[in-house]
Amino acid sequence: MTDEPTPDIADADPAEELRLVEQQISETQAAATRLRDEIGNSSDEPIDPNDRSALITEAEQQEAILATLEERRRTLLDRLGRTS
Repeated sequence: MTDEPTPDIADADPAEELRLVEQQISETQAAATRLRDEIGNSSDEPIDPNDRSALITEAEQQEAILATLEERRRTLLDRLGRTS
């Protein structure tokens, strides 16, 4: 995710919160993809097992955050009467 300050989502109206959550999902997906690509491309050059483990852990954390954000998106869509 970016280093930009995140607006306080709790203060946003549901449509604005949905926009912010979707932005965070996009950023988190991109970060997780970059990490997985880095792990997958490590066959090109040797990588320290500890570094590889750290990358895998970080990718898993990004995916867990992504799951939470996607659940929030579903909740907001339901609240707004939309479907995902």
